[in-house]
Formats: sequence, C-alpha cells, structure tokens
Amino acid sequence: MKQTQFNCPVEATLSLIGGKYKPLILWHLADRPLHYMELQRRIPNATPKMLSQQLHDLEECGMIHREVIPEKPPKTVYSLTALGESVIPVLDAMCQWGINYMDALDLQSPCCGTGA
Repeated sequence: MKQTQFNCPVEATLSLIGGKYKPLILWHLADRPLHYMELQRRIPNATPKMLSQQLHDLEECGMIHREVIPEKPPKTVYSLTALGESVIPVLDAMCQWGINYMDALDLQSPCCGTGA
C-alpha cells in the first residue's frame, strides 16, 4: 500500500473504502468469502470493469484477499483480511444510519440489513 499524507482521519478512511462499490463489496464479504460472479450478482449496478477495479483497489490496500482456485474454468474467491474485518463496525453504523434515514422518508429497502 502506498503511503499517503492525510489531512484528517476521515480522509484516511475514505482513501480505503471510498468508491462507488467498495463499501458494498466489503459489506457482502462480511459473512463469508464470495466468488467473483456472486459479487457481481449481489451488486448488479456495477459493471464488470468497475467491479474488477474496485476489487483490485481493495486488494492492493490490504482490505481483501484474492484467491484463484485452479479449476476449469478457474474461480476467483474474495475474502476479508483482518484490516477489512476491522471496518465492518463502520459499515454497520452506516447501515443503521441508512435504515433510520429511509424510515424517516417512509422508503422500503430490498435488503434485510445484513451483509448477506
């Protein structure tokens, strides 16, 4: 991971988990490792190129681990590292805030409020 100077801790956090799909990727990996195709199904708005880029960024900064299983065809499985697991309470807080916000607007969420 390249060293960067930050003006504040929020900036440091956003440098790791900022991005259109990074928080969702981490959220979906909270319960168990997932194959690339499963992540693609769970995040349907992400183009394959964008999903791959966000996964690469998360791997490069040490948030996730990528394992290629030598099958035919090969499968790629992603899992959280200890650093990735350490951000789950932050995502839990974001989820709870989102639930409260959506309740205030009387909006329904298709998700159940968990990582899976």
